[in-house]
Amino acid sequence: MSTPSIDSAALSWDLLGSFLAVMRTGSLSGASRTLGVAQPTVRRQIEKLEEVLGAVLFTRSQAGLVPTDTALATMPYAESMAGVAEALVRSATAPSDGERGTVRVTCSDMVACGVMPPILAALRRAHPQLQIELSASNVNEDLLRRDADVAVRMAQPTQGSLVAKRVGIVKFGVFAAESYLADHPAPRSIADLLDGHALIGKDRDTSFFTKLARSGLALKRKDFALRTDNDAAYLAALHAGVGIGVCQVPLAAGPPRLRRLFPKVSFELPVWVVTHEDLRTSRRVSIVFEHLVTSLGKYIRSTS
Repeated sequence: MSTPSIDSAALSWDLLGSFLAVMRTGSLSGASRTLGVAQPTVRRQIEKLEEVLGAVLFTRSQAGLVPTDTALATMPYAESMAGVAEALVRSATAPSDGERGTVRVTCSDMVACGVMPPILAALRRAHPQLQIELSASNVNEDLLRRDADVAVRMAQPTQGSLVAKRVGIVKFGVFAAESYLADHPAPRSIADLLDGHALIGKDRDTSFFTKLARSGLALKRKDFALRTDNDAAYLAALHAGVGIGVCQVPLAAGPPRLRRLFPKVSFELPVWVVTHEDLRTSRRVSIVFEHLVTSLGKYIRSTS
């Protein structure tokens, strides 16, 4: 059976933008609020896109619109186009003096919540006309697709066309809040951890358990009294005294300060600052890139 012909010229960004908004919100009404257009307009654009593609993109259920296999296969391309469009806007609207404009920075939830705020505050004091878009996500955004201008990563990038600087190695250890230790005597051995102590761990992030095992803590999912994959919630629970957990050593220095348990139990991850090679000549991107390299290096060395 022959593949139906698709008129690529008919694939306007309006159609794909509406499709992307529906995929992200799960409904026509949600997409209409996101895009700032009437709901019937979004419906017509989805119907037009289905006509152009010759395929159904969504089915209706009690829970809302359910994407079909075609929609799921289309999603990465729509996201790629959105990333390029947003990068184009950031570039085109940047003033010629290079000291102003928008730079999109992506990093993990933990780094965004616990590490970046004072770093970005210092950046804004030095360059008050810069605007920063901070994307907090544990899923690496694709710099090749221009989903972000600068990324902070805990693994060496392997893609070509990227410029990366290794800032250093951040250490992780086992910590608890003083409020928790006031009610629970500090464990003297690893075995004590499972005897009357509440542990904070990840929920579905299996890499977390692998790292713990390599550091000498062979714990299972059921051993944790609180499990969450949200780094901000994890750190807040640790500071609130919910239990004992793993934290970056310099981040645990506070405020508020956490007490380290079992100093010999630790693991390390490299920290890289990355950008696309085509953006390295952009003054505003270069300012942010170098500031992050310097500031994250100081952060890592703050407790070494």
